[in-house]
Amino acid sequence: MLSTKTSVKSELPFDTRKPVARANGALRGHAGEPLQLFSTCPQSFGFDKESYARQVRKVARWSERCGCQGILVYTDNSLVDPWLVSEIIVESTKGLSPLVAIQPVYMHPYSVAKMVASFGFLYHRRLYLNMVAGGFKNDLAALHDATPHDKRYARLIEYTTIINQLLSSSAPVTFHGEFYGIDQLRMMPSLPGELLPEIFVSGSSDAGMDAAKKLGATAVKYPRPTTECAAELANDGLKSGIRVGIIARETEEEAWEIAEQRFPEDRKGELTHQLAMRVSDSLWHKQLCDTANKTRAMRTTYWLRPFEQYKTFCPYLVGGYEPVSNELSRYISLGYRTFILDIPPDEEELKHAAAVFDRAAEKIGLAV
Repeated sequence: MLSTKTSVKSELPFDTRKPVARANGALRGHAGEPLQLFSTCPQSFGFDKESYARQVRKVARWSERCGCQGILVYTDNSLVDPWLVSEIIVESTKGLSPLVAIQPVYMHPYSVAKMVASFGFLYHRRLYLNMVAGGFKNDLAALHDATPHDKRYARLIEYTTIINQLLSSSAPVTFHGEFYGIDQLRMMPSLPGELLPEIFVSGSSDAGMDAAKKLGATAVKYPRPTTECAAELANDGLKSGIRVGIIARETEEEAWEIAEQRFPEDRKGELTHQLAMRVSDSLWHKQLCDTANKTRAMRTTYWLRPFEQYKTFCPYLVGGYEPVSNELSRYISLGYRTFILDIPPDEEELKHAAAVFDRAAEKIGLAV
């Protein structure tokens, strides 16, 4: 859900044109491993067609200027088509890569592979694919999809395997599984090898982790505070990432003033969240709710009010540059290399987020 803009502004105490820990456009993590930074595209509800397209272009350009590698594009029954939104993003930027949410119920795997190959042919732009096993229960019911949670991940493995084989093979592909089958199917136009999409899968449940392992995908989580997950590695050697919002400023007071203005107490939003919780079978949703019950009475860097009041779908890190970058560096130390930020309200917010990622990467680099 879109956040409202805050009226609180500050001068940036750093040169945003020259991030301190960049290497070839990417942040560097522990032992020189690259950190991937993604923003998130606005959702279409609440906009008319002209203002929405304009906002997508603005957020895409902000994201590219602030050093993001890609941008997540949502999909569900209430939103405009993510492929059309991705086309706006690609045509508005020089190298930013859409991370397109893919729901198997919406289209055949051949159609997904064809879209990826077509983007490669027309724009020579690499895409990322965020493979979505579930979604809102009402959305799935409206599409007459009653597939149980774990079975949806089994289906996702077949679905993504076909996409990968079609895009990576110059020969016709045959595949026969429980859910999908193709015979001697060839992808034309072919996709250059350097444009093969990286796959992202939710890694919150055992079924999601199993899918990520079998697909060689980046497993993405909605993280708990680092104090609760310090005893575990990210995902058993898998490529791993988290979704998290960031509100950081030079001082704690300014950061929290902005956070409170952007996400004030909202009883209506809280009731909407509770209703969504009752109809959700997502493990990550339940895990965040459990964490919220433990942390609600405390003011710490890790903040869940925006999630609890249905303003967003991820935790936030709020505070001064030092505590926020310290928390990020702990996530990096645990093995997380991909970070997907929330929808930015303005470019300034992305600049502050990029600054704390630079600081976090510096800290890890100095510790090597």
